Amino acid sequence: MSASPRLFEPLTIGSTTLNNRIVISPMDQYSAVDGVPTAYHLVHYGKFAMGGAGAVIVEATGVSEAGRITNGCPGLYNQAQVDGFRPITDFIRQQRSVPGVQIGHGGRKASTQRPWEGGGPVGPKEIANGDKLWQPYGPSDLALTDGWLTPKMMDDADLKQTKQDFADAAKRALDAGFELVEIHMAHGYLLQTFLSPLSNTRNDGYGGDIEGRMRFPLEVAEAVRAAWPADKPLFVRISSVDGIDGGWEMDDSVLLAKALKERGVDVIDCSSGGNSPKGATNANLKRGPGYQVPFAERIKQEVGIQTMAVGLIREPDLAERILQEGRADLVAIGRQALVDPFWPLHAAQHFDIDPDFEKWPHQYAWWLEKWDKGLRAYAREQAAE
Repeated sequence: MSASPRLFEPLTIGSTTLNNRIVISPMDQYSAVDGVPTAYHLVHYGKFAMGGAGAVIVEATGVSEAGRITNGCPGLYNQAQVDGFRPITDFIRQQRSVPGVQIGHGGRKASTQRPWEGGGPVGPKEIANGDKLWQPYGPSDLALTDGWLTPKMMDDADLKQTKQDFADAAKRALDAGFELVEIHMAHGYLLQTFLSPLSNTRNDGYGGDIEGRMRFPLEVAEAVRAAWPADKPLFVRISSVDGIDGGWEMDDSVLLAKALKERGVDVIDCSSGGNSPKGATNANLKRGPGYQVPFAERIKQEVGIQTMAVGLIREPDLAERILQEGRADLVAIGRQALVDPFWPLHAAQHFDIDPDFEKWPHQYAWWLEKWDKGLRAYAREQAAE
């Protein structure tokens, strides 16, 4: 392993430079009001920026009202939401981090409860508390499982409108101050359900073989790339595998990544699973530290595109090893950042490259430097006794 950690090497994509290779993964909070972020979101995302991450990606944000997963999900389909995000992006940028946002459509998983309410379809209790129930959409009229809402099979007008919604959301993201956009093509939401043969049974040009199933997600990628400045980073999060027999496989993801690269996508964010009622992500897969890294590695090597690894990357040494071995270009930290929002700064101390707290916010650094010197002096005195 190199003496100089790759984890803290800058990465420039177009006109945007991340100060390090650590990205905070989008994690849904289900706490917006009418799609508008609140003070909760400012504190939630602001602490990750203060914690030293190179980029902070805001949770899945609906491109339309019906595209939200729950009533508590944020959106980018009106001006109030743009205005609500501006203080958040401003603060993230002030902390020398790059503000990013994941835009998506919930598909057949839309109009559902918040996880702590059960996670299934919105019911009478939620409606009595003011939540709305709406018609979900999908490539086919296949409900996720028994008891879930049956999605409307999208017609040509729906497809055209949804592509426009994604493009408009990208434009609003720019207006809101975001510098990075990630398209959500994972976890059983709309675009991933077009890709998977488990959820797409269409027999028109948007279904059938893999080329047909990729057609709509690729059209969305083209629309977003055209709407989003060419010099700003465009990520796509994919479910590299369904993890279910007969579903989307890794060979398919390689083909998809090649097609996305041709359309100007900069980074493939390699997650997995979610096309089942067992969870939003990868409940069908065996998990362990770095268990999804092989997905990022294969796409990076075979497609020649930058990738981001995610999934139980909890220790700085593992994150560094992934980068040193050339298995990915970025590492995404999720739930570990909920436990330790200052994980990037602690990683810098772990590698002994920030002994004087220079990477910390200066409002903290001057306190911590004095505190650390005092602790070291006390330790020396104890050792001398």
